[in-house]
Amino acid sequence: MCGRYTLTSSGEDLALAFDLPELPFLPPRYNLAPTQQAAVVRVTEPGGPRHIDMLKWGLIPYWAKEASIGNRMINARSEGVAEKPAYKFSFKKKRCLVAADGFYEWKKEGKAKQPYLIRRKDHKPFGFAGLWSTWRNPEHGGQLVETFTIITTDANDLMRPLHDRMPVILSQENFDLWLDPKTEDAEKLQSLLVPYAGQDFEAFPVSRAVNSPANDLAECIEPLVVD
Repeated sequence: MCGRYTLTSSGEDLALAFDLPELPFLPPRYNLAPTQQAAVVRVTEPGGPRHIDMLKWGLIPYWAKEASIGNRMINARSEGVAEKPAYKFSFKKKRCLVAADGFYEWKKEGKAKQPYLIRRKDHKPFGFAGLWSTWRNPEHGGQLVETFTIITTDANDLMRPLHDRMPVILSQENFDLWLDPKTEDAEKLQSLLVPYAGQDFEAFPVSRAVNSPANDLAECIEPLVVD
């Protein structure tokens, strides 16, 4: 499960991490939540450049009758994602990188749940494996709505004490393959959807302020000071 994440990196760091032709200018987000607009990296034309677009978090399949289905599709399990009706078209044709520089997970401690922030030790941005979709809203004259979901996989050693799932974090060397609209080899793409193996991430407890999406503040990412 990945239900909250952060993107506070500078335009320069984002352009470098995702090999973007232009510097993006995005306000810092300390507590991104489902149904909100968030930045994804896409290649929408074969051979075209990578670019950042703002899409709504919670994938609405093109065939959906109503938008509310997206509220239940913020994550897509990697197992079977290539065959499931809600995702198979996007997996084949519409893959993206969800730009992030941290994500939250909650660990059960007694009767309470303690939020943790997971991020790179150098605080640099990275990309979740994502899928996107275009849906026409019949209640608004066929208005186009673009949405995305984050693919999850089994937890790695760092995440396992917190949760048994984690978002798929792709290495930069696999960005081209994942983003290429011409690539439709399901087996090759599926091989990328594995737990991140690097040792360059850290996890630490943070304030319970992150529990509310209304708190999109820098304090959400500060390590919790224990008296």
